[in-house]
Amino acid sequence: PGTVGPQSGARTVEPKARVLVVDDEEGIQKALRRLLSDEFEVTTVGDGARAADLLTTEAFDVVLSDIRLPQMSGVDLLRVVRSYDLDVPVILMTGLPTVETAMAAVDLGALTYITKPFDSDALLAAIRRAERLSRLARAKRAALAAGVGSPLAGDRAGLEASFKNALETLWIAYQPIVDARSKKTVAYEALMRTDEPSMPHPGVVLEAAERLDRLHALGRRVRERVAQSFRPPSADAVLFVNLHSADLEDEQLYDKKAPLADLSPRVVFEITERASLDKVTDVRKLSTSLRALGYRIALDDIGAGYSGLASFATLEPEIVKLDMSLVRDIETSPVRFRIVESITTLCRELSIKVVAEGVETPAELDRLLDLKCDYFQGFYFGRPARDAVDAGRSW
Repeated sequence: PGTVGPQSGARTVEPKARVLVVDDEEGIQKALRRLLSDEFEVTTVGDGARAADLLTTEAFDVVLSDIRLPQMSGVDLLRVVRSYDLDVPVILMTGLPTVETAMAAVDLGALTYITKPFDSDALLAAIRRAERLSRLARAKRAALAAGVGSPLAGDRAGLEASFKNALETLWIAYQPIVDARSKKTVAYEALMRTDEPSMPHPGVVLEAAERLDRLHALGRRVRERVAQSFRPPSADAVLFVNLHSADLEDEQLYDKKAPLADLSPRVVFEITERASLDKVTDVRKLSTSLRALGYRIALDDIGAGYSGLASFATLEPEIVKLDMSLVRDIETSPVRFRIVESITTLCRELSIKVVAEGVETPAELDRLLDLKCDYFQGFYFGRPARDAVDAGRSW
């Protein structure tokens, strides 16, 4: 495929996105090929080993795989995919859903988990969404490689100046965390904000800090601003503060004169990104040192494809926060319900409290109450606000 109409401006025809279908039932292969071939270039294989071989030699935009396969399971195939490509969306299918496979899928960052028999419209919508995400990931990689299309594109001196202004104008927004049973706000999460126009959201600030090797400077400024601005209506309100894994190796964090030291019995440090925890020397010893100072630790973003269940053993957190990807529409998703049920059961056995993030509707709240989540956070209870008092007023 090249161009259409040499006299008409040579409009480029985009090639079809490539979908790899992995299923050992020929009838399913044929049905999926008929469903998808009008929009996508479809390749079908019948076992996981063959699919793994293909994935090492050919590029695909989406992988759609059954879980029960000869030679290699769909979950094992997902591990292979993630070992060399963190971006390609993987959709897993099964006729026999289990908590174990569902949790493994979440832990390895599967885009979604579909039960058979599947609804054709729902599956097609999932493939389309996966293809869009794949295209966006490619565009982002190309832009970063070319040094364009990013808020941080440009020379190092310019980035240094922007980052300096981001630190100077950094402020904290607070979002309430509530006990829905007592209808009381019991805690607040401190969320980083800045007035630097080239850094429109916290992710860009973190990316700049990583590029400039200034993560410790950023973490220190955040904790300083939190200590200066946290004025909750209740004297016993708990404070959740995000901590980059690199901050665990910042000596100032353990200083008894550090900005948050006086508040340590009320401070919970939220840690995410399991992969980067692997780069931190002796995480268990460092987390023990924080607890000796009075701090508690939360494992953040369970279900987002970052925090893995193995981090339970590494961090031994007092609190776990469920990512909104597990919370969203949980009242209509048996798979999400079973995953959250298994996590909350595990946490109760380990005496770990559970916070459900991203709650937006009464239906989601009711389902999460059924699952005995301890605390809740999301727009349903209150949006982030500069003042903790204002943040909690809507609940």
